[in-house]
Order: sequence, then structure tokens, then C-alpha cells
Amino acid sequence: MKYNITVIPGDGIGPEVTEQAKKVLKAVGNVFDHTFLFKETLMGACAIDQTGNPLPEETIELCKTSDAILFGAIGDPKYDNDPTAKVRPEQGLLRLRKELGLFCNVRPVKAYDTLIHNSPLKKERIEGTDIDIYRELTGGIYFGIKELSDDGKHAFDGCSYTVEEIERMAHLAFQSAQKRRKKLTLVDKANVLETSRLWRKTVTAMASDYPDVEVDFLFVDNAAMQLILNPKQFDVILTENLFGDILSDEASVIGGSIGLLASASVGKENALFEPIHGSFPQAKGKDIANPLASILSAAMLLKHLGLLQEAQVVEAAVEKSLELGITTQDINPENAFSTSKVGDFIADYIYNQEDSNINFQNVHMGQSTII
Repeated sequence: MKYNITVIPGDGIGPEVTEQAKKVLKAVGNVFDHTFLFKETLMGACAIDQTGNPLPEETIELCKTSDAILFGAIGDPKYDNDPTAKVRPEQGLLRLRKELGLFCNVRPVKAYDTLIHNSPLKKERIEGTDIDIYRELTGGIYFGIKELSDDGKHAFDGCSYTVEEIERMAHLAFQSAQKRRKKLTLVDKANVLETSRLWRKTVTAMASDYPDVEVDFLFVDNAAMQLILNPKQFDVILTENLFGDILSDEASVIGGSIGLLASASVGKENALFEPIHGSFPQAKGKDIANPLASILSAAMLLKHLGLLQEAQVVEAAVEKSLELGITTQDINPENAFSTSKVGDFIADYIYNQEDSNINFQNVHMGQSTII
């Protein structure tokens, strides 16, 4: 099978981690007899620098005609530190989500046994945590009407949702819960916000269509606390755009490193896969960034294409790298491997799953078994 993959390396460490994900997909292709055709394009600060536009039209068209999109990261300090900038890298990603109809963001959060000691939370609280966070991505306050008074002393951000927007999200979250532990938690602020009351009313009405799924409700402030106190209680979390953005970043501390969190942004026709760690400009070009989130995003991409066995092999390779300590400095500062060496090991493991000891030795010696 041939698959057309649009690759958007983006800014900061994006190109470095995305290169490792491509390396892993190439290994998968060779082992399972698939062909992944990669086409790179621009978005973000790099696109502004080269074209003046954070999302060039050719990028949109390339994404629309691909089977999936692999994205690195977006953002640059020269824009982060300039609140007066009219054109910003993030505008490119927001517009791409809207153009492609990527309304659903999925962020898996898992506590790996070998990394529990890295988490600031107690082992007994987080051991066994396995959550899927479903965040609505193209509505809410991020896309609402925005106003600033002429004198600059009054600002307004509008938040709105429709039943249709809520239902299409909730169906995906319910279906995920059915395949997992059959529990869905809606996070809202229904005691204060009218949009939250619409979310709760709509999800409650839909629950009868999924009688095998237990549904409960939490206000967002309580949910933020419960994620720290007892994250194991959650299976699938469903929430709106702003709350999902905050809660999924909070949940990143559970696993011990934000460098492990992958994500998928899906719509009816298109899907984009990216790590959530951001552009991390301080590490740009140093070969020290953690590529595992990008590689796990590639595994989610494979699942989207229906290549479930291939995705399981990639996930097993990531688990093996963690088990053997072949990780970057954010996880193992005393015996860290470079970004590219971690990618080499995982690709090697896909080629030689029965002989991880050889893979381990090869990486230590600076060699590779990849032919």
C-alpha cells in the first residue's frame, strides 16, 4: 500500500523530532511492505519568515490531498515576546484546523511503569493511569468573536457552541469509551456558563444511545484537582476547547515528561498528528529533544490508516526504549541519548524485534542495523 503523508516540520525542535518519526515510519514501511510518500511543507514562524504567511495556500492544498499529516511544532520567541505582533505562528495552526475541519483532538495520557519515578506525583496515585482526553478543537472561545475597544481598556472574547458541534465530538468520545473501560467523564462549568449547560444537556440526551458506557460529570476546577489526586478514576474525558487545552497539559506531568504525549486532530476527511510539547526553542539544533511523542504520534497516524499491527510494533519499540533507558536527557539526564540515537534504536527495533540487545549495543557504539 502507498500512503501520501504531508509533513510539516514547523518551528524549534519540530524538524528534529519529526525526522525521527519519519525514520520510524520508513522502517515500518520496509518491514510491512508499505510505501510512505513524504512531502514537506511550511507552517508557523518559518513560513512567516519565508512567505510572510503562517499558513501558505500550497500547504492547505497539500494537506487536503494527503492521507494524513505529520506535524512537528509551532512557535518562536520573537513572536511570543511581542504582544503587538499582527501575524503570529499560531494563526497558521488555528486556520489549518478550521480549513480541514479538524474538530476533534485526542490526547492519550499514560503512566509508563519505567517512568513513574520521574513524575512529581506519588507512585500509588498514578500507577496504572491510562486516559484518553477528547477536546473539541474548532469552536469555543478560541474561535469566537474578539473585540478590543478603541481606547484599549476593554476586551471581549466570545464563546459559542452548537448542538451539532457537541454531538459530533461526543459520538467519538462515546465510541472510544466503548472500546476501553466504558466510562466517559464530561468536564464543563455548567454552574456558571450557558455553553457548558448546553454541553451537559446534549451529552445527557446522547447517553441513552450508549447504555454500556457509564457517564459522569465534573466541573472543570474539580476535574483539574482530581487529575492530580486520583487520575486512575478517568477513562475517557470529554470537554470543550479551552478546558481541554489546559487539562491535557496538566495531565502531561502524570507520565513524567511532556515529551511522551502524542495527539491526533481529526475531522471527517483529514487528520493531523503531532506531539504536544511545543517548539522548545532552547533545544533547537542541539539533538537533545525527546522524539518519543512525535514517534507515538506516528503510531496514532498508523492506527488512523487502519494499520493496527504496525502501530502496536511502534508502541512496543517505544516501551522497549524506555525499559532499556535509551532516552533523552529530560527522562534520563545522567545517561542521556541524543534525539537521533533514540530514533535509530526504535527503527532498529522494528527491524529486529527479537534482538533488542543487539539494538542496544549498536546505539551505544554509534552504529545502526538499518540497511
